[in-house]
Amino acid sequence: MRNEKVSRFMKIYRSEISMLIVFIVFCIIMSFASPAFCTKANILNVLSQMSVVAILAIGQTVVIVSGGIDLSVGMAVGLSGMLGGMYMARTQNLAVGILIVLGVAVLVGLINGFLTGYLKIAAFIATLGTQVICNSLTYVCSDGNSVSGFPKLMDTVGNYKLFGIRFYIIFMILLYVLMTWVMSNTKTGRFTYAIGSNAEASRLSGVNVKLFTMLCYMISGLMCGFAALVNMIRLMAVDPTTGSGLEMDAIAAAVIGGVSMAGGKGSLPGTFIGVLLYCFLRNALNLLGINPFWQGTVTGVVIVVAVLAESIASKRNK
Repeated sequence: MRNEKVSRFMKIYRSEISMLIVFIVFCIIMSFASPAFCTKANILNVLSQMSVVAILAIGQTVVIVSGGIDLSVGMAVGLSGMLGGMYMARTQNLAVGILIVLGVAVLVGLINGFLTGYLKIAAFIATLGTQVICNSLTYVCSDGNSVSGFPKLMDTVGNYKLFGIRFYIIFMILLYVLMTWVMSNTKTGRFTYAIGSNAEASRLSGVNVKLFTMLCYMISGLMCGFAALVNMIRLMAVDPTTGSGLEMDAIAAAVIGGVSMAGGKGSLPGTFIGVLLYCFLRNALNLLGINPFWQGTVTGVVIVVAVLAESIASKRNK
């Protein structure tokens, strides 16, 4: 009986276990290649840098599992952070500023969900459109200027450490724990996987596909808001270019972690492993002194290999 449970666990989380092994082997090799790689300072530095991408990858995973994609997450971080930051800088009201950041981000997710779920617009087109709109509005609102001068309490939170670990890193990990539970033990999680596997079959089974599709994008929007706040805490400033390219990093991390672009397959623990591998790989390239112009090629190859491996594994399972 115990062997059956172990066998089933290995089969369900085959992709996640494979990527974890790859990550461990990678860390062992890098510990010999660069003595600075496995130091506490470097590890905490990478965890700090990856916090924004890791939070965005949560929302991206939920959306991709449902059979969609969200290209607007980077610009949603920029717009929500800019509007909330401008308010905080002007009034020094932290509470209302946080509500503005989260509200704007969730609104973007709501719009994406309505366009894809209710109006049946292709997710790629709908979220690409909101991406462009958010980017434009960020520049319009800020007049192309960066914003700083946030309440001192935000800086205090950013510098607060628990057991030597910054607060927002712990917050990131807690988000993964919470959302892993949601995706595994709630109706929202089960329906998300069902919709991604077969939306029509889910509809015939009584699932409100439109509503839960919109909910997935709203979750992605909420994660954008949290990511924007973490970014503001880290940098104590917001620039009009904030968020540029983050959508690709979030998608890459999810795919490396075993999330299927076809929908219906993937897990947040796998995504977290993907984020670790993606961000520590970038860190390793810097430590090894690899030409920055070549670093994009290396990470791109890793993404392609991860997608190819997932595709081959899916065909074998079928």
